[in-house]
Parts: sequence; C-alpha cells; structure tokens
Amino acid sequence: MATIEECRAALGKLSDNMQGAEGDARAAAALDRSVSCHITDLDVTFAGRMTGGRIEVDGTHPGPPREKAQIGLAMAGDDLVSLVAGELNFASAWGTGRVRLDASLLDLFRLRKLL
Repeated sequence: MATIEECRAALGKLSDNMQGAEGDARAAAALDRSVSCHITDLDVTFAGRMTGGRIEVDGTHPGPPREKAQIGLAMAGDDLVSLVAGELNFASAWGTGRVRLDASLLDLFRLRKLL
C-alpha cells in the first residue's frame, strides 16, 4: 500500500508532467480549477488548485474532501502511483471503477487529452 508521502510525490510528478505537456494536453493542463484527490485506502484527501499548468497542493486532511472541488479524483494510493508511472491506463481504471473522476462535462472533455 502506497504511503501518504508516495502519493504526494506522485501528485508532484503529475504536476511536473503537466508542466511539460504540449499541444492539446498543454491546453488541458492550463485549466484553472479547484482540485481534490481522495486516497481511499488511506482515507486522506489532497486539496489544491490546478493552475498555470501545475497542480498546487494546498493541504492534506483526513477523510473525504471537505468541499466539492471542480475536479475531484478518488482512488487507492497504489493506483495513483501506477497511473503517474504509466503502469495503469486511466481509461481502463476509470471504466472499471478503480478511479473516480468528478468534473463538469466540459472539463471531462479537456482532461481526456491530459489523462
């Protein structure tokens, strides 16, 4: 099971990857939205903002998200680490329910280019 530190590092790597995105993925990374990532097996939520092509984590707190973010993710810590490492396909993980994504329809269309 991934630790909180490993999950934070994975979010940092995802943010770095977004910063280097090009084309349609770069446009998706440039969204300015509130973001939460609930790590279900650790029951901890990383909350922050996607802005300037990066994810800035403002805080970590126990339990599910305290406020509804414009883009919300929920998954196990190992799945987050595997997604960022390129070992787990987002579409198949989302399709099987391993990853939950809550966002507006317009944001979903933009994010599919990034994920």
